[in-house]
Amino acid sequence: MSAGTSKPQAAGSRAPEGKRAHPAPDGPGGPPARGDSAEASGSCAAQPVGPGYVEEVRNEEGKVVRFQCSLCECSVGNATARDTHVRGRRHRLQYKKKVNPDLPIAVKPSHRARKLLEARLRKQRQLSRQQLEEMRRWRQELCRRRLEEGPQAPDEQPGPSSPDRRSPSLASRPGAPPGSPLSARRPESSDDRHVLWKHAAIYPTEEELLAVQKAVSHSERALKLVSDVLAEENSGSPVHAGGEHSGGSPSARVLKGVMRVGLLAKGLLLRGDRKVRLTLLCSQKPTRALLQRISEHLPQQLPMVTEDKYEVSSDSEDNIIISSCEEPGMRVSVSVTSPLMREDPSMEQEGMQVPPPDPGDVLSPEKSLQALAALRHAKWFQARASGLQPCVIVLRVLRDLCRRVPAWGALPHWAMELLAEKALSSASGPLSPGDGMRRVLECVASGTLLEDGPGLQDPCERDQRDTLGAMTRQQREDLTASAQHALRLLAFRQIHAVLGMEPLPPPRSRPGPRFRKRLREASAAPEGDVQRKQGRPGEEGPA
Repeated sequence: MSAGTSKPQAAGSRAPEGKRAHPAPDGPGGPPARGDSAEASGSCAAQPVGPGYVEEVRNEEGKVVRFQCSLCECSVGNATARDTHVRGRRHRLQYKKKVNPDLPIAVKPSHRARKLLEARLRKQRQLSRQQLEEMRRWRQELCRRRLEEGPQAPDEQPGPSSPDRRSPSLASRPGAPPGSPLSARRPESSDDRHVLWKHAAIYPTEEELLAVQKAVSHSERALKLVSDVLAEENSGSPVHAGGEHSGGSPSARVLKGVMRVGLLAKGLLLRGDRKVRLTLLCSQKPTRALLQRISEHLPQQLPMVTEDKYEVSSDSEDNIIISSCEEPGMRVSVSVTSPLMREDPSMEQEGMQVPPPDPGDVLSPEKSLQALAALRHAKWFQARASGLQPCVIVLRVLRDLCRRVPAWGALPHWAMELLAEKALSSASGPLSPGDGMRRVLECVASGTLLEDGPGLQDPCERDQRDTLGAMTRQQREDLTASAQHALRLLAFRQIHAVLGMEPLPPPRSRPGPRFRKRLREASAAPEGDVQRKQGRPGEEGPA
């Protein structure tokens, strides 16, 4: 007898011995199976769907050897696999497609949706870690201030009663006993005091900060008015007249925006700095004709912004210089560039629109690319280095070191910023200013900047580019030797020689209230106390 297949059993018929009766398959208009809601909700206890379409295949002896599914066109080897198959997603999809289109099936999230969910959860975890880190820094700062103020008097110790006292969370850490003091970092060392004193000495004065803010604000507002004037002129031209871009819309603007770059955007100005940089972004490749138009309109728009006197000129690098006529005489350098200058010709493919040829008077591509790189550097610094606790302080001190020491003057500013950020961010925890300065010097002294070292790759460029490429071999060796000598001075407590300042006197230790002697006036003391203090007869002085 040849092997055959059994037909789907009718509803209500008795199943063979040891077999379970299967319901008849539902028609297109029949009610959905009971396990649809469980399957749609993602439950593991989904009810079987269309078991009648799974037929038994018997051998010549009439023994069931496998099960054949006519919906999925597949076969399984035993009854357990059959029960799992009729509850699976593949069988349900085929049942929905061929038998009952109304069968609900749970929507499986796509790969992109899972990636977005994972990214959202990762961002939330990072935010939580940042909040915990900020709280820990705040508590350390609170403890440092308490140590600077000196020990409290016995009657000033925190108690449980006063309602106006600090909350218990400030006086104890989670998991500690109620009366335990808050764990604090070590007090300021001599290196910290010298670095902070040097930073205060090189920090810009209040007058310089106000002058910088005023000059930059006036320049930005005047450039905005110049952008409006150029947009009106372009809207009246035949190219834009009557079009949807007329009327000075953003798409018709030639000047898209002005961005702060360089030391101004990074907050690294020192006392005596008189020049700051701005970058003017254009919607088309900048030309000398456009630069001339901006230089002509800018002196007309500056008096509409402020009554202060400014002079507008240009330098040899095709930058617009806005100089203040008032002391301290700030200069704002405006470079004109466009993102179109960074387009990669190798990315062009067949069938794509060929860009128009460059104008004959287009500005230097090298200078435009440098301006775009400065914009990327400013964004990177604000995202990575500005929030690093001692990074800005250490960078200001290093900038002053580059001014004074010729060996450090050869180090490019961008490479110095990358070096400080990598050195401080790789530490196990937040560092003090003195420790941060020592760690940067250790990185340089270890040979990181030598030719056979790892180098400093630029994170803002598409290709691999070493930021130390402009330094010669002799300059790298001189800088490494200078850092090694500075570390020796730090080891012998001579950090003032590294910073170029006089050594600070040691801080005077203030005795606590319990060690202070209180003068006792005889007139204010009771008569009995004076008698006891005079001592016994025949002895000199008080007892």
